[in-house]
Amino acid sequence: MKKIIFLFVTVFAFTLLNAQDISFGLKAGPNFADLNISDSDDDDEFETRTAFHVGGLVEFSFSDKFSVQPELLFSSVGAKYEESEGEVSMKLQIIENYLSVPIMLKFYPIEGLSLQAGPQIGFLLSAKGKMEISGTSSDDITEEEDIKDEFESIDFGVGFGLGYKMDMGLFFDARYVLGMINVAKEIDDDEYVKNNVIQLSIGYKFM
Repeated sequence: MKKIIFLFVTVFAFTLLNAQDISFGLKAGPNFADLNISDSDDDDEFETRTAFHVGGLVEFSFSDKFSVQPELLFSSVGAKYEESEGEVSMKLQIIENYLSVPIMLKFYPIEGLSLQAGPQIGFLLSAKGKMEISGTSSDDITEEEDIKDEFESIDFGVGFGLGYKMDMGLFFDARYVLGMINVAKEIDDDEYVKNNVIQLSIGYKFM
């Protein structure tokens, strides 16, 4: 993991020293997250959890065609599970909150449109399990449990996407982040739990 962090620092330093133009921006939007679980039965049971991301970015341009865009995002991911029997329904959510640092390499085939790919490292801020039961004879039940100790402190993934930037500074991004490492503790060596997320963003760049 130290090698991954060193790689991020090296790429950022090289980018800063060689950029021809720099722009800053803010972005936010929904996350559509799920968990890739080695046990196929569990994987089928969990569904996509809708959450959000928000943060800032810096784009270092080397030419009209190529740039590098580091970002600093608060990003909420995880998954959910729902079950109902008669009038009683239960919803379980796994909620993981990360400070995510993507470094996206961008190629502009035409003006405004970019193809993006790059690594992302995530630092776990919090994790909890939330259970909601409704339809019982008594009041609805909501319980939360802190499960941060059950997850690794660092996540690593690779993002792929595309974006469109308007002349006025407004931009739109669509990205898929594929989790590359196991984030769950205390499981067998041949098992894994990985975060996957689709991100849709709207933002503004200060030229």
